[in-house]
Parts: sequence; C-alpha cells; structure tokens
Amino acid sequence: MTKITPVLMAGGSGTRLWPVSRKSFPKQFAPLVGDRTLFQASALRLAGPDFADPVVMTNADFRFIVAEQLDQAGIQPGAIVIEPSGRNTAPAILVAALMVASKDPEGLLLVAPSDHVIPDAAAFARAVRQGVEPAAEGRIVTFGITPDRPETGYGYLELAGQGDGPQPLARFVEKPDTATAAQMLAQGNFLWNAGIFVFKAGVMIDAFRAHAPEYLSPVLAALDEAKDDIGFLRLAKGPWDSLPDQSVDYAVMEKADNLTVVRFSERWSDLGGWDAVWREALLEAPSDNGVVTDAHSTAIDCHDVLLRSDSEDLEVVGIGLTDVMVVATADAVLVADKSRAQDVRHAVSALKAKGRKQATAFPRDHRPWGWFETLALADRFQVKRIVVKPGAALSLQSHVHRSEHWIVVSGTAKVTVDDKVTLVTENQSIYVPLGAVHRMENPGKVPMVLIEVQTGSYLGEDDIIRYEDVYARSSAD
Repeated sequence: MTKITPVLMAGGSGTRLWPVSRKSFPKQFAPLVGDRTLFQASALRLAGPDFADPVVMTNADFRFIVAEQLDQAGIQPGAIVIEPSGRNTAPAILVAALMVASKDPEGLLLVAPSDHVIPDAAAFARAVRQGVEPAAEGRIVTFGITPDRPETGYGYLELAGQGDGPQPLARFVEKPDTATAAQMLAQGNFLWNAGIFVFKAGVMIDAFRAHAPEYLSPVLAALDEAKDDIGFLRLAKGPWDSLPDQSVDYAVMEKADNLTVVRFSERWSDLGGWDAVWREALLEAPSDNGVVTDAHSTAIDCHDVLLRSDSEDLEVVGIGLTDVMVVATADAVLVADKSRAQDVRHAVSALKAKGRKQATAFPRDHRPWGWFETLALADRFQVKRIVVKPGAALSLQSHVHRSEHWIVVSGTAKVTVDDKVTLVTENQSIYVPLGAVHRMENPGKVPMVLIEVQTGSYLGEDDIIRYEDVYARSSAD
C-alpha cells in the first residue's frame, strides 16, 4: 500500500478548556489525558509503516512547540507549515493536498485534528485501512463516530446505506437540539462528525476546483511564494489573508457527491469541554461516586465532580459538591456546573472585555530556547524566573526602556554584554545596563535557571531590538 501522508491540524485555541487551554498554549499541547500531550498522541497514532512523515499545519506562535513535541515523541516531520493567519480548515487542507500532489497526484492524505483522544490506536488503524480502498477509487472518505448519547455539541453525518462497511453519506447535520439528537440516536444511521478525512490529493484539488474555486489562486500563490524559515515553511501572507475563513465541510464537503463514511465504534473524544475530560478520566479509572481528582485536589463527600489543579502550589478542596467542575491554574480558577461546560468559552470573552491577561496568556511563557514566568510585577520593576535549555541561546538584543540584573541559580550562563563575554555560574550575578547589546546562552548539558530583575519605565515584552537570532524571529515575534 502507498504510504498515507498524515496532515495534523494544530492551530486551534481550545477556549472551552480554559484556564488550562489558552491562546498562547492551547489544549493540543497539554497532557490533558495521560502523560503525553494530545498533539503527541495524535502524531504517534498516525506513525508507522503505513504512514509517511506528517505535515503539520500550525501558526507562527506554535511552530517551535510543534517541533519540540514531535522531537520528544521521536517523530520526524515531513513539513511544518506556518499559516500567516487563521483561515479555518478549508485552505489548510488545500495546501496539504497541493504539496502532496506536486510529487504524486494519486498520493493519499489523512487529515486529522491534533486534539482528539482515541485510546485504541490499532482499531483506528483498521478503520483507516477500511477507508483506503474507496479513497483510492476517487471517493472522499470521512469518519463518523458511533454515538453513545444524544450529544448536542457535535455535528452529525447521516448515512445513506446500512451495514458496518464504508457507506455513502446522505448529508451533514448541524449541531442539533437535545430532542433531535435523541431521535437521531434512536434511528441508528447518524454518526458524530469526527472531522477526519482520507482522500487522494488530486481528488481534493478537483473538489475545490468544482465547489470552491475561489480558493485555488490565493492558496497556490501563498504556496508558490512561501519561504523556508529555518526548517519551517512560511506561507505568503498577502494571498493567504485574502482567503475566506471557512471550514472544509462548508466550503467543499457539503457540496460534493463523492463522499463515503467509515464508522468508528471505539472510544473517541474531541475533548470539547471539561465534561469530556471528566468522562474520559472515569473511563480510565472508574469511580462509584463519579469523582475525578488529580494529585493536587481533594474531594470530600462529592458526587459527579471534576477537581483539578495544574499548580503544585495550589490545592483544590471540594466539600459536598455535585455536578461541579473546578479547574485551577497558577493564575485562574474556573468553577462551573458540569452542564455548562460548553459555556466556558464565554468566560474567555468576558475576561477579554475586562482586559485581563488570563483570557489568552499564561504566567509561563514558552520560547524556542526554553521558558520564563513572572514572579513579581509592580510599577517600574519585574522579577522573572528564566529557564534556558542546554545549548540554547536568547537573541542578541537591547532594550530602550529597561535594565536587567541576572542571578544564576542553577547551571552556567554565557553572557555577552556589548563587547564583553562572561561565564556566570551559580550564585553569581551580572548587570545589563539600559541600551546595552546583550545575549544569554546555556553552554552546558543541563537546563540553566536564573532570576531576572528588570527595572525601568516600561517592562513589556515588545521592548526588544533584535540584532541576531538563531531562531530567525523578528522583534515582534
């Protein structure tokens, strides 16, 4: 069998899993279920002898996270494609199809979101194999999940045929109300729409040409004018930003007449809310009273609750709670009725309206060289903890509004300040005057940790002038 090219969609923001999932570090990159992140689990599920190296569609903010997590999982990417802006799934899928078609128009692609939970990878592989034959014959194959409840948070697929094998698709159904969902569940020929597809590259391009021709020229231009960015493929911004913001379902699938559905009846979840996380946890570790806790939470006389703390310094305790979700991070706490899980996204909108940074950003900010977090912030000073990975280096830079003191607490830092290079070891410090051109590197084999004290009239992250950067970032990146 010709190897299938997996296409992982990894650009979403996952607002319904706030506060653990935020715009700066969304749910696909977090270990919400098990030890691996959802993105890593998805990549591993689509690895093996049947699959080529994956193509990952993401944005500039996540490109280094994608590369690092693939490396940790032992997976070599075929390409990491940077979308200049969010335009939904339609143009991203067309990009992947064009990339594969440039080498083999008959090449097969499997497009999948990177934030789904599918514990039985072998069963999923069997379902994929079921879809390969109709895809090779020119069908666009989509995967439907056998529903086990009248779910109103998913779209549905209505089957035109009967049986367990691949069936023609009759129609797509938008997210229903409870009564309609119950009726469809009883009928037995409706499946949840998983948003997973298998198709030949040329077939998908032809589908766009027939049903959404307005995408072809801008996507081709964005791909033709794309630039290599230290191993990433950065699509051209001008033509890309002119594209409509539409899902592939709306742009192409709902109009196509060559769709086939493969039924998948094993466990599956898109983790579309904290109620889904609660259900998955109970399936992994059943509880008589429906209580799900983690290492930093305690439940006393509770029933059907989720208690979770992602901060080892913050203990969550619930007493006498029923049907409640409590999710805490270092800087935010969510308390909600479990039946309102789909409304968590409204909390993000409310926080944005208040101008609260918790709406989109974490205290810990990930960078390609490591990460930092703010320990204290007040007028004219800020204290940070900075962790630099072995062999990594920050950019050569200067600041217009602040000076910095660096105190190494673990490891060794190689510090450049103007023309002077100094090795700074544990319990030593160095001063970086305002305006000085400076850089910090970790020449060692273990992470280097330092405390940074900033003083000045403005302490924002955009007060950076970059002169050299091994990660090819701009001052605003």
